Amino acid sequence: MKQEGKQNKMAAPNQPKTEKPKKHFEKEDLEEMLIRIAGYDIPGSKRILAGLTRIKGVGWTVANATCIKLKIQKTKKVLELSKEEIQKIEEFLKNPDIKDFQKNRRKDPETGETEHCIGADLEMKRDFDIRRMKKIKSYKGIRHTAGLPVRGQRTRSHFRKKGKAVSVQKKASKGKKG
Repeated sequence: MKQEGKQNKMAAPNQPKTEKPKKHFEKEDLEEMLIRIAGYDIPGSKRILAGLTRIKGVGWTVANATCIKLKIQKTKKVLELSKEEIQKIEEFLKNPDIKDFQKNRRKDPETGETEHCIGADLEMKRDFDIRRMKKIKSYKGIRHTAGLPVRGQRTRSHFRKKGKAVSVQKKASKGKKG
């Protein structure tokens, strides 16, 4: 009986393989599919709550508020979103209806308003803020210019960059005379 089992196993490679019917999407297909929301590619296999955090300027709090306000299930996969839902998400993220303490740009120095920036707008405003600090030569601006930590971290053992002397260097050894 054992030999019969071995013969059947050996005969299997010659027989045509029957493929299992695919469900809706295989796991590999989900990983490869990307959905574009607010200018960022989000893997289709991610859940909507985690997927929204891939967008620069959208953290867990804003992603959660987005799902609640738009009445989208948090466990829903990004791939399962319809075009209308994606449009609603993009519109909500441009002008979110959330409380001021959840927004990332409170009391803007130029306008004095509270707003929420995402993507390239957030990067651009951060760069302008750093340039302004450098121009007025504030403490933070001077630290940015010097390439040192801005928020009070220690510098004795960290923030050493390549090219600066880290330790005592040895003198160049002279060739031996033999």
